[in-house]
Amino acid sequence: MIYLDSAIIEEAKIAVKMGWIKGITTNPTLLAKSDLSPSETLTKLTKISPGELYYQLCTTDFDSMVAEGRKAREIIGKKTVLKIPATELGFQVTAYLSKEINCSVTAIYSPAQAAVAAAAGAKYAIAYVNRATRLLGDGLVLVRDMAAILAGSNTEILAASLKSPEEAAATLQAGAHHLTIPLTTLQAMTTHELSNQTVAEFNQNGQGIF
Repeated sequence: MIYLDSAIIEEAKIAVKMGWIKGITTNPTLLAKSDLSPSETLTKLTKISPGELYYQLCTTDFDSMVAEGRKAREIIGKKTVLKIPATELGFQVTAYLSKEINCSVTAIYSPAQAAVAAAAGAKYAIAYVNRATRLLGDGLVLVRDMAAILAGSNTEILAASLKSPEEAAATLQAGAHHLTIPLTTLQAMTTHELSNQTVAEFNQNGQGIF
């Protein structure tokens, strides 16, 4: 599935109108770009999103993270997917909350972390592909290694930090199950100059029922 990576209401409306976006992912940085409060933004996005809506926990101790996750579930409802950081504490919170709320583990940079995410009951393991390429050398290798580790498990790979249509396609080929992508890249994925050229030729030389 392909998700929109944004917390901007107007972007969400544009993306959902495309008809093939399955949900929306947010993070603290994206929510900070909204003109509304995080709660107001999530409430509006819940009504817009055709499927899952991801919210990332920002608190930093166990009890607060659990409370924040449950509060997000109150706002978003059944569409909720919590994004929980890939840290020792984050995995503990995932193991606790995944029994009642769909959870994803975000900012995974090693196959070992993916294995722990699956053991903790996460529905998704999130890899930042372009950032991993910059920091580790090759984000696609990370995705391939995660896919090998997670094969046969109930945890799927959601790839984020994708900067081009080519990188998005390569990430799927590497084994990612889902992608989350900014609006401009989503729009770029729908077009190719040869497609436009071919359609123009059909329109110029052909006929249809109208």
